[in-house]
Amino acid sequence: MAQQPIILTDQIIPPPALVRAGLETLPAIIRAQGERAGRRFIEFFTATIRNRNTRMAYARAVKRFFDWCEDHHLGLEDIEPIAIAAYIEELGSEIAKPSVKQHLAAIRQLFDYLVTGGILLSTPAGSVRGPKYVVTRGKTPVLSGDEMRQLLSSIDTSELIGLRDRALLGLMGYTFARVSAVVTLRVEDYFQQGRRSWLRLHEKGGKRHEVPCHHSLDEYLDAWIAAAGIGDDKKGPLFRSFKKGDKLTGNLLSDRQRLPFRLREWGRARCVLSLVYWFPI
Repeated sequence: MAQQPIILTDQIIPPPALVRAGLETLPAIIRAQGERAGRRFIEFFTATIRNRNTRMAYARAVKRFFDWCEDHHLGLEDIEPIAIAAYIEELGSEIAKPSVKQHLAAIRQLFDYLVTGGILLSTPAGSVRGPKYVVTRGKTPVLSGDEMRQLLSSIDTSELIGLRDRALLGLMGYTFARVSAVVTLRVEDYFQQGRRSWLRLHEKGGKRHEVPCHHSLDEYLDAWIAAAGIGDDKKGPLFRSFKKGDKLTGNLLSDRQRLPFRLREWGRARCVLSLVYWFPI
């Protein structure tokens, strides 16, 4: 028997993150509770979680948990704290502690939302504790100045794509900005104030962070913008993707698809990973 589509009405459409996480259809446990529960389930992801990476991570975590419940023949009202604790214990043998804590956070928040929506009387996840995880020292070393210069000088800037990559990597190295903040920059976010150039970074939670540019970064960005001819396109992306044949497009450079490919191409991914908070959730 075919599964019912996740689209409950013409107005409720699952965000792409849910589809990519494998939630093209409602979990059977939620579907069995009727349309009201299904609507509340979708609202949890669409109305309460604004960050797309968090939405996708939570969708995957919830799907995995409900798949486990189905394998153990548990309905929504059959799920008790001991069942969630057993799942978390089993999960701890398969994935790292920080990931386990994230999965538990997703389960807790979903059940809280179902309770406030009147789908459940109480949450079975509130009393379940995750594994203890404390970081006292960072594991990733920071590049030295010589290593940074070596990395940037290794990029072939005889072509337009090389100028872009040098500017992008230099920006991450000199500002320590997150990848997602870098790839969403617009041309207008690189601006002159007084005698210095500045960058306006759009961080998580709608926060805006303005940082001064290093003189070398000025040089890299100016060379890229001039060669690409994008200086007058103030609302356009600062870093743009290329089609096959090195044809520049007007599209944003995807942090998850384009950057890892370019890093493998340079063969210096380990160095770059020490410069940035790589794909934070």
